[in-house]
Amino acid sequence: MAVSEKYGKIAIPKIGEDEPVFVLRAQDKLAEPTIQMYQALARSHGASIANDVHTQIEAFQRWTGQKKLPD
Repeated sequence: MAVSEKYGKIAIPKIGEDEPVFVLRAQDKLAEPTIQMYQALARSHGASIANDVHTQIEAFQRWTGQKKLPD
């Protein structure tokens, strides 16, 4: 169970019960560029996650729902 300030407790495996998380949703117009920036930062620090983030970017690009600025 993780804790999001906006969404409350969220069940996410391997995350501590009181560990804060930040959730990006596909409907958020700023989410995809934010993930791309995260990927660039991870790559610049040599983090192996940088190679896997593209799958999330692609999933956000494929999502066909309406996008909006975050509230």
